Formats: sequence, structure tokens, C-alpha cells
Amino acid sequence: MSNIVWHDHAVGKERRAEQKGQKPLVIWFTGLSGAGKSTLAGALEQALAAAGKHTYLLDGDNVRHGLCGDLGFDDAARQENIRRVGEVAKLMVDAGLIVLTAFISPFRAERDLVRNLVGEGEFVEVFVDAPLSLCEERDPKGLYKKARAGEIRNFTGIDSAYEAPESPEIHLLNAGKPVEALVDELLTALRQGNYM
Repeated sequence: MSNIVWHDHAVGKERRAEQKGQKPLVIWFTGLSGAGKSTLAGALEQALAAAGKHTYLLDGDNVRHGLCGDLGFDDAARQENIRRVGEVAKLMVDAGLIVLTAFISPFRAERDLVRNLVGEGEFVEVFVDAPLSLCEERDPKGLYKKARAGEIRNFTGIDSAYEAPESPEIHLLNAGKPVEALVDELLTALRQGNYM
């Protein structure tokens, strides 16, 4: 690593953000499988795009097809998964984008690692809070059923821990509200927090 030197570029984050007319940001959705992270992140991205914002959505399943396709699901692999996604999100923030992510990201330390990669005020943790019983009832991919049957190991909420955020910027209770209402809550909270 001693032969690697950081190269500063003439065009920086501030100029890229100015060109896009927005504040670069990571909006990090965390919660149990089935809590609605991907649905809400996708709906928020649509609303932001309709408002002329430049966005990119990093989804947990999608990055497992490429960037993190070589990783398993034990604790060390999950930590590396989030580290890689955090580094990508950091680059995208540097490009002036609003980056939305939808990851279980079960450990506080990894979410804090990503928070510390970007600048002050550039990380918004959104806790999509849905009870385990409701997530199991939804079970859109049938993963809880498989975990309960012992077919999947290290499944968050069953035999692997989920460390809920202690003070997220946005805490959404997702126990039956329409997606549109939750997106309105998100947009209001983002404006009130001066992120938009």
C-alpha cells in the first residue's frame, strides 16, 4: 500500500453536486428481511427522480449478483458486503448523487462505518421498523420458512442477530401503512432535516 497515492481531481464533489442542483447524500434503509426496505427505497427513488433529483439505488440482492457475488452470509461476509457497498456509496456521493441503499445491514458497527466514510450530514439512516411476526407473515421470498426449517443458516432475526438503530435520522413504522404515506413521511423528514 505504500506505493499507492490518492489522486485529487480538478472537478470535485461540490462542483458535481452544483451541476446537479442537489446535496449528495446516502439514504441507508435498514431493517429485517420483509420489512419493506427495497419497496420503500424504490418508491422514494421514483419520487426523487420525478422531482428532478439524480439518484442511484443499491439493493442488497442486486449487489449479490456482481460486486458481492463471492460472499456468503456469515457475520464476516455480511460485514464485508456492507463495507464494499459503503465504499461504492462513498464514490457515488463524490459524484454528486443521492444514493439510496436497501440492506438488512444487521450490525450497528457496519452502518457506522459507512456513516464515517461520507461527510457530516451526508448519511441518513432510515430504520424500517416492522415486527418480526409481520415480516415472517409477509415472507416475500420464502426465506423465513426456510430458516425456520433449518435450510438457511445465519438468517437475521432467526439465528443471527439484528441490532436495531439506536438513534436513526428517520424511524419508519411499517406495519400496514400504504407505501405512498410512508414515502410522504420520508420526504417530509428529509426536508425537515435539511437534507433536500
